[in-house]
Amino acid sequence: MEVAKDTVVTVSFELKDRQGNVLEKSGSIMSYLHGGYDGIFPPVEEALHGKAAGEVCFMQLEPDDAFGEYDETLLRVEPRDVFPKTVAVGMQFEGGADGGDPDDYILYTVTDVTDDKVVVDGNHPLAGMALDFRGTILEVRQATEEELTHGHVHGDHGHQH
Repeated sequence: MEVAKDTVVTVSFELKDRQGNVLEKSGSIMSYLHGGYDGIFPPVEEALHGKAAGEVCFMQLEPDDAFGEYDETLLRVEPRDVFPKTVAVGMQFEGGADGGDPDDYILYTVTDVTDDKVVVDGNHPLAGMALDFRGTILEVRQATEEELTHGHVHGDHGHQH
């Protein structure tokens, strides 16, 4: 079966930065619903279209094709006392990008903690990076009606309810 709209594609992949550093190791596996459901980077989805199990795809992705450019406005310095006493670098919290609408909440990662301040970053850790993606298609199958209704893959390497 070929990769086409409304199929579930399972891919073994490796993600590296342009210096060759491995960011996601070879053999990482993911499944996504093919056909514009935002389950994989659009240029990768386009490159996989029409391929079959066993075929390999290599893509060089610019930041805009992957996790976006780094946005310095998403770096915030907050008072230490608005965080739990156990706050530590690497912890993540949801918060408003502009402190407003809860529908606009994003995930912030704590990058620094001092006695009176906490620095949080709302950028994806790979934002601003050019990446090399290499993937091997392991399986292609027709999506179930439930997956199509929900807009994502269920089961192994997919969403669990």
